Parts: sequence; structure tokens; C-alpha cells
Amino acid sequence: MADAVLTLNAGSSSIKFSLFRLADSENFELFAKGEIEEIESNAPHLFSVDAKGAPLSDRKWDRAAGFDELLGALIERAETHLGQDKLFAIGHRVVHGGPKHYRPERVTPELLDELDKLTPLAPLHEPHSLAPIRAILAARPELPQVACFDTAFHHTVPMVAKRFALPPEYEAEGVRRYGFHGLSYEYIAGRISVLAPHLAAGRVIAAHLGNGASLCAMKAGRSVEMTTGFTALDGLVMGTRCGALDPGVILYMGQQRGLNPKQIEDILYRRSGLLGVSGISSDMRTLEASDDPRAKEAIDLFVYRIVREIGALTSSLGGLDGLIFTAGIGEHSPQIRARVCAGVEWLGVKLDLEANHRNAIHIGDKQSRVAVWAIPTDEEVMIARHTRDTVGAPAPAL
Repeated sequence: MADAVLTLNAGSSSIKFSLFRLADSENFELFAKGEIEEIESNAPHLFSVDAKGAPLSDRKWDRAAGFDELLGALIERAETHLGQDKLFAIGHRVVHGGPKHYRPERVTPELLDELDKLTPLAPLHEPHSLAPIRAILAARPELPQVACFDTAFHHTVPMVAKRFALPPEYEAEGVRRYGFHGLSYEYIAGRISVLAPHLAAGRVIAAHLGNGASLCAMKAGRSVEMTTGFTALDGLVMGTRCGALDPGVILYMGQQRGLNPKQIEDILYRRSGLLGVSGISSDMRTLEASDDPRAKEAIDLFVYRIVREIGALTSSLGGLDGLIFTAGIGEHSPQIRARVCAGVEWLGVKLDLEANHRNAIHIGDKQSRVAVWAIPTDEEVMIARHTRDTVGAPAPAL
């Protein structure tokens, strides 16, 4: 009999989950993964597949279902999948840990109260992160839960890089740069240490390019700068988010266009980025396949911003030894990787075009002064590891 960890990643309309068996004292084996879609609709849908993608379960509701009911069904399915194995803990991706929470923590009512107070820092994300934790705490109080913070990896960034030039009372309220996608970057830092230990000790920029996109500058595996800031809006062009924006544009929207805060929020989070520029789609695959000139404009801007920010982060590092692509676009788009590498060729980046085309892991040319890799990320296994380490490995069955 083995033990297992369930990981949950809750968003505004879905909850993604993965179920890991504890293969031994150090390693996890993915057993199943899935999602509850349309959780706030009249037709929620729960499905799961095994590690090879074969269907395991599929359930649809023909009515609205409460959060407690949906999570109860999810945990019940997970335990059914496990059979004789035991679910011993649940780990959660929590978007924001604020300035004080920078390592995984076991959930307590006191911790939940503290995280609730961070909601003003991430009003669109934090409530969705905390809702499943609270529901499980009420329904299964005996089941240990661990909060893993997406901001934690960037705790090592120097304070000078975290500050805004605002009056000090704003910083006292927590208004500063935090950085996001930290669980992904933490995983990549660990993989680099295995794949290229010499590189792990150097100066690396990791590019997490997906619907959400950012860059992280790492020195000896520790974050020293990032493109996301106070919120996940900052930095690169994303699927539907604007990225870096002159604050005067916000004033313009309110003063000249008469938009209220909710309308501005909708534009910046849901109607901008690749979707906003192209007017076609937020999906890079759709844009790459399109002949519409607006699709090209969106891709051009996406690449331009990445290239520009790589230059800025390189200055923070004092040079560059490695460039790592990850996440959906970073792992699967040879075109984007090629264009970005061409834009930073002046740094000594040279791509192996054949390796890049076949989506190899090591895609740098032998003559490249900067190592170039495309490494799949795995935030879920990072959460599972943190959960095991925080709760403690379960005692072996007698």
C-alpha cells in the first residue's frame, strides 16, 4: 500500500488537480490528473485521466452545484482511483503569500485569516485560491493541507528591485513588487541543477511563456529579478493581459473615457494582450496559423517585449550564461523561440535550428556562448513535494 498527495490549482472558473503516489521517500509518480470545469455555471464538469492520458472518470452536472459538493466529488473520485492506497495530504497553489509567507505552510484557521487579509493585493486570484482550502477544512478537518505560494520563489529578490517610487505608507500596506509563476521557476531551477549543474551555478533567465507570461532572472538558482510585479498584469504581453503599461493610461481610461475601476480591470485582465491586439484569439497556436496581419502584429509585440526584457534582466545579472524556455508557448512553439533567440543574438545566443524545430530540450548551437534549453515545467509536482516535506512523509504501513 502506498500513500498519495492531491494537488489543487484553483482558478476563477476551474480547478485543476493532480494525484501523485509516493513512490519512495523522495520520488512521486503521477497517477491521475483532471479538472473541474465551469464551476460557477449550471453545468459543472469533472473529468480525470491517468498518467498516459487514458480516461478514468467523467461526470457532468445538469444544475449548478455548490463548491462543497464539487470538491467532495473530486476527493471521492481521487480516493476511488487510489483503491487501497491512502490520500494523506492536499497541496494548494496559492497565488499570493504577501511579504511574510515565503515558504510552504500547513493550513490552519489562523493562516487562512492572514491570507484573507492579502485579498486586496490579489482580488481576482486570492479568493479562488482560498475557497477550496476553506471548504476542505470544513468537510475533512483531519486531512492535512499545505499552502504553496506562487510569490515565494521571488523572496530572494533584493529590496531595491521590489520597491516602487511611492510614498512610504503604500509600501507599509504591502504595495511593492512580488513576482509570480514562482512554483514554475522553482521547478526549472531544480531541473537545471540536474541537467546542467555548471549552468545552475551561473546567470540564467527563465522564460515562462504561456497564457500568463513572465521572465525570471536567476543567479545560482535564486531569483534576483522578474518581470511581474505587484500583480500578474505587469511585464510581458500575455494571452489576455496587457503587460507593462504607463500608469497614465489608467488615468486616461478613467478621466477621458469615463470608465469605472471594474471596466478598466476587465480591459486590462481579459480584453488586452494577444487577444486585444489581434482581435482574433489569445491562443498563440491560432495566431501562428493565421494569415491575418493583426495576428502578426500581436506576435511581433509579444516577441519584442520578451527581447527587450531579456536585455534588461541581463543587466541585472551582469551577463547571461543560460536562457531557458518553458510553459505552453515556451515548450511548444519553435517559431517564438527562434524569433526571441534571433533578437538576443547580440548576447551570444545561437540556436540549433534543427533541435529547436523538433522541440528538443537542449536547443542551443554548439557555438552558442549562452546555453539555450526548452524544459517542460511541472508546478504540480513542486506542490506535491512541498506538501510531503511540510506535512512529513507518512509512516510506512505495518
